[in-house]
Amino acid sequence: MLNHELLIAILLLSPLLGFFINGIRFRSSNYLIAGAVATVAVGISFVSAVLLFLQLVDLSPENRRLAVSFFEWMAIDKLRVNAGFVVDQISGIMILIITGVGTLIHLFSVGYMHHDKGVTKYFAYLNLFIFNMLILVLGDSLLTMFVGWEGVGLCSYLLIGFWFSDSAKAAAGMKAFITNRIGDAAFILGMFILFFTFGTLNIHELNGLAPTLVESSWLGAVTLGTLMLFIGATGKSAQIPLYVWLPDAMAGPTPVSALIHAATMVTAGVYMIVRLNPIFIVAPNTMMVIAIIGAATAVLAATIGLTQYDIKKVLAYSTVSQLGYMFLAVGVGAFGAGMFHLMTHAFFKALMFLGSGSVIHGMHEEQDIRKMGGLKKYMPITHFTFLLGWLAIIGIPPFAGFFSKDEILWLAFSSPSGHWALWAAGALGAALTAFYMTRLMALTFWGKSRVDKKVHPHESGLTMTIPLMVLGLLSIVGGWIGIPHVIGEYLGHIPNYWEHWLEPVIKKLPTSDAIVSHQTSTEWALMGASVLIASISAITAYWMYVVRPGSSEKIKKAIRPVYEVVNNKYWVDEAYFSWIINPLIQTSKSLWYYIDVNFIDKMTFKVADMAMGGGSFLKVLQNGNMQQYAMYIGVGVVVVLSFVLMR
Repeated sequence: MLNHELLIAILLLSPLLGFFINGIRFRSSNYLIAGAVATVAVGISFVSAVLLFLQLVDLSPENRRLAVSFFEWMAIDKLRVNAGFVVDQISGIMILIITGVGTLIHLFSVGYMHHDKGVTKYFAYLNLFIFNMLILVLGDSLLTMFVGWEGVGLCSYLLIGFWFSDSAKAAAGMKAFITNRIGDAAFILGMFILFFTFGTLNIHELNGLAPTLVESSWLGAVTLGTLMLFIGATGKSAQIPLYVWLPDAMAGPTPVSALIHAATMVTAGVYMIVRLNPIFIVAPNTMMVIAIIGAATAVLAATIGLTQYDIKKVLAYSTVSQLGYMFLAVGVGAFGAGMFHLMTHAFFKALMFLGSGSVIHGMHEEQDIRKMGGLKKYMPITHFTFLLGWLAIIGIPPFAGFFSKDEILWLAFSSPSGHWALWAAGALGAALTAFYMTRLMALTFWGKSRVDKKVHPHESGLTMTIPLMVLGLLSIVGGWIGIPHVIGEYLGHIPNYWEHWLEPVIKKLPTSDAIVSHQTSTEWALMGASVLIASISAITAYWMYVVRPGSSEKIKKAIRPVYEVVNNKYWVDEAYFSWIINPLIQTSKSLWYYIDVNFIDKMTFKVADMAMGGGSFLKVLQNGNMQQYAMYIGVGVVVVLSFVLMR
């Protein structure tokens, strides 16, 4: 068996090699070679990830940690950072998701991007994205993690603005890049605070040095440090107030959306908090902020999803909402539930994004769901697999999303850091999700066809449908490894494998014993309530858009003022421009005019004029007149002799 050092090296370097191979030949338009190189590169990484995971399984639970340090990267006074990487229970799950789902997305891209002139460059960027995401999740220090953190930010900019000749798409890439830089500045501040507090940036050492007593002050070092890190997470994982970039990220090719939204970048913030869970537990104020922001984001984004007609933007706001659920989970201390939803979401959201890509491909680049309808008869595989993703995301048992979503809702209610209001927000988000996702299914696949007669929908090829089928299967069975105890006991003592796997690396809340067995009936009741709410919401949407398709317009007219607010996305982008961006631009212009032009430039010109004037005066002394030089010498001699005699 290959040792873990070699496997980690192969895991990291394989997509990097794919990037270099396709990067060198980026002008090539041979999509088969480019796609094969990129897909095989990520496939090799996936095999390495599986072998590393199997090695972890063979170790005892308390020793499940495979570490390697390739070289010392940085040594500045007390700061020592190695190029070190760690595979444990948390990062082991992440590398399987990144490389497994990533391989399927690469394979899908072979069929989806075959017509694009920049296909080789596209696959090079896609491989580089995978490489940087692996750096992020495997890094053994916050600084190494930050290298991958910035790397995926760069790749997202390159891929979102891939079709940069379109100014709107180029602007979307810049918006994503700049918004994330705001969060990243806070992340850096958080690293500084934690380093000066604990003297290290090594994640394992930081977790080991976490205080035993919680920090009640808002100005405590741990609270401030974790708050800064969370602000960084709001940028990368699109939470209030830095969520605005993610819906516009739909400007890139659809497989890019699947990669960013499902398997990699946007989950980085959740992963970072789970990785540092012993540190975050010490800061209950930070945890409370995380839970509230997560719940608010889940509801806000879901409401916006109700009014969108671009198939990709509906899914984009869905992603923002589902990420809100993950932050709600980690905010109440349910780190395992947050990671669980991260994994199941990767399956069904990658499926739905790739499914939307299949629809767009079959509809000849049409993305408006008002111009679709009845596509299930033209695209049976895409419809059936998308149906599986729909059942998973709205939380119908026994699909994957049911187990992870209801675990979050239950712990949001019952956790020592939970509250009934957080459960209510989560339940409302679930109802909204069921409604707008059913609306998406109805307008795209069901009901009467509204397809233009000039468009001839068709099913996608095997390179695109095979990934859909694999992800469809995972959307069914992906949640079965985390069956809640109340259901497991009912089904014959089926253990919660997910909980047992993460238990050694997830620190429990100080009062977690408050969740006791006599609450079983409450858990069943809340579980039933959430499924019932989602079912009623889905049935209502089906009735409005399939059975009585005209009723939605009547309701829209009846609540026109509210609809306009939601349809305009609460004017958040406009508010940012009015209150922040434009004032900054005007202030910058004023500073440029009064400070740069009228002060610095004029002072520079005056100094230059003085130098030129002095030079003009001194050049008179250098005129080549020998008699004048002799006079200067004579005057000099007289001055020197006078000075000597006076002494």
